[in-house]
Amino acid sequence: MSKNLVVIPAHNEEETIYDVVTMSLKHADVSVTDDGSRDNTADILKFVQAECNQDKHPHKLNIITHPQATHIPKGLQDGLLFAVASEYDFIVTMDAGLSHDPDALPAFFNYNSKIDVVIGSRRKTQNVPLYRKVISTMARVVVNYALTTSYFDIQGPGIKDCTSGYRRYSKRACELISKAELKSKAFDFHMEALALCYRAEMNVEEIPINYVFSNSSFNNKVLKQAIKFGMHLISTKKDLL
Repeated sequence: MSKNLVVIPAHNEEETIYDVVTMSLKHADVSVTDDGSRDNTADILKFVQAECNQDKHPHKLNIITHPQATHIPKGLQDGLLFAVASEYDFIVTMDAGLSHDPDALPAFFNYNSKIDVVIGSRRKTQNVPLYRKVISTMARVVVNYALTTSYFDIQGPGIKDCTSGYRRYSKRACELISKAELKSKAFDFHMEALALCYRAEMNVEEIPINYVFSNSSFNNKVLKQAIKFGMHLISTKKDLL
């Protein structure tokens, strides 16, 4: 049997962190990066960890603490570093706000073990604002074009959801991302991680998931960073030609 881990970055998630972690613990070990939370997130995580030590959950919880917020890339990368050090075979990254259904985890872990990146493609969505749909569509076009080996191939590999954070990485994909000098600053991490793996000739497939939009730290600054990173990806096409 494979050794599986769920990696969750969390910043001020006291309203949902207990549910998302305990629901995930039904399916696999969990590592949460508490990224400089100033609410009760840390205390809740310690409580769940104590429950694990009392065998109230079938799997283990690891807690990584950042004294100051470092944002999504560092939170996820530290979780992936823990996964590499602990020799996990498959790692699923997911949101701490219950936008991603933890009960969908078996679909990821049971998927073809030969696939390096399994993206949870958001086919059924709830409460997603129009601007977020537009941004996701733009990111899909940019990333697919950036991954091609031709300036004239617009569609590229045809990946439908390039920005979904609910995805499974193989051990070798995890090793690659965990050791990379990341240029992403926020949600653009998911674009960068995908590009790193695809350009390393790893295989990528998608499975459908349900997605419920909840709270979001997405703002104009994050949008500008995502656009900047998208342009960076396109500028690096020349390295593929």
